[in-house]
Amino acid sequence: MSDQGTTQQAVEEMELEEQGEARPGDSSDEVVIAVSPAFGEEQLHKQTIHKLPHAAVLRELLAGIEEEGLKARIVRIYRTADVAFMGFDGANLSGSGISIGIQARGTTLIHQRGLLPLAPLELFPQAPGLDLDNYRQIGKNAAVYAKGDSPSPVPQGNDPMARPKWQAIASVFYIREVEFVDQDKKATELKVNFEN
Repeated sequence: MSDQGTTQQAVEEMELEEQGEARPGDSSDEVVIAVSPAFGEEQLHKQTIHKLPHAAVLRELLAGIEEEGLKARIVRIYRTADVAFMGFDGANLSGSGISIGIQARGTTLIHQRGLLPLAPLELFPQAPGLDLDNYRQIGKNAAVYAKGDSPSPVPQGNDPMARPKWQAIASVFYIREVEFVDQDKKATELKVNFEN
C-alpha cells in the first residue's frame, strides 16, 4: 500500500473549532490556509470531489508548510464560495502575505497579497486530478513563496476529458457550498483537531 493510501485511511476525521474573528497576522513565517464555508462540513461528506477526506487534504497542506519550517493558520472564509476570493482574503490576513485557498470540492490555489483576486501565484483547477502528494507539495510551495523564494510550480496533470466527466458533480458541489455562504459573517480563525 502506498504512503498516500495509508495517510488517507489513517486520517479521515477532524473537528474544526471556531476561535473567533480572524485578524491580520504579523508573523512573516506564517501561511494562511483559507478554507471555504463548507470545507469539512458533513453535508458534503467531508471529502473532495475525488473522494479524498478533507482531514487528509488539510493534514497534507499543513505538513508541506511545516516541512519548510513555517507555520500555518487556518481561517474559514464565509463571504464567498469562490476559491480566488478565498485565497485573496487569506493573503490579506497572512503575516507573510501568502495563502492557500481551498474549496470543499478540492479546487485549490496559492495567492499573494497585492495580487488581483483572479491572478494567483498558482492555480489547481482540476480537483479530480489532485492527490494527497499534490496537496503536500502545494503546502511546500506556499511556504517557499512565503520565504521570498520562487519554487518550481507544482506539477499537475491535464485531463482534457475532465470537464465532461466532472462538470455536473462540480456544479452540485458548488451549489451546495454556496448554501453555507454568509456575506455578513467575518472570516473566522479555526483550530483543527485530527481524530485518527
